[in-house]
Amino acid sequence: MNETTKIIMVGVIVLITHCLEGITGFGCTVLALPFIIMLLGIKTAVPVLVILAWLLAGYIIIRSWRKISWRELRFIVLHVGIGLPVGMMIFDYLPARGLKAILALFMVAVGLHGFYKTLKSRQHIIAGSQHRVPAKSVLMRGVLFLGGVIHGAFGTGGPFVVIYASKALTDKTLFRVTLCLLWFTLNTVLIVQWLITGAIWEADIMRYTGWSLPFLVGGMLLGDYLHHKVNEYYFRIMVYIILFGSGLVMLYSVLRS
Repeated sequence: MNETTKIIMVGVIVLITHCLEGITGFGCTVLALPFIIMLLGIKTAVPVLVILAWLLAGYIIIRSWRKISWRELRFIVLHVGIGLPVGMMIFDYLPARGLKAILALFMVAVGLHGFYKTLKSRQHIIAGSQHRVPAKSVLMRGVLFLGGVIHGAFGTGGPFVVIYASKALTDKTLFRVTLCLLWFTLNTVLIVQWLITGAIWEADIMRYTGWSLPFLVGGMLLGDYLHHKVNEYYFRIMVYIILFGSGLVMLYSVLRS
């Protein structure tokens, strides 16, 4: 494959996946990563996508910062933060491939269940009276803690945060910007670490990040436009479809490894 074809393919994947995250507030990295890895290799793909996701999250935060739910963000960070070091400590003892496959199947199941429940609750969602899971429930605390454990071990705990947020944050813009602030914070830590070690200055990383920027801007602007056009019902439908699709993509990447 020649360089021009590779750049265009990377760009199209970035455009589509970052448009989807521009609408919902999550999904660009987990959806794009398996395909970008096939094109660029993991050592280039991960930093490129982290930088692009960081820029997208920063844009959404600037656009909608007044809608950030600081209370929910603190709740998420607290429980994910408790689980994070647990996952880091037991990383060597966990079967990575098996757990990622279980996580992928869990995401598929939750996506299907949420999609079905949303279809059944269409009138309540449109009327703004849908059922809300208590933010302080034991179930939701456990979901976030498990997300922290999985993220600490494998860096893929984000779907658990999305599961919690889809129940606790019923306004679409509040949902999107609160999640984006979390991703922005986590990715800032990674980028600072790479800056210190010098890993981010690799020629391939800089080149593909630069070529991807126009596609990022296109996806970012289109996703932001569509976010404000989509009503709450279709927003919820899209969240669960992306969660379902992310599970399939993760399962595909596990089966290929």
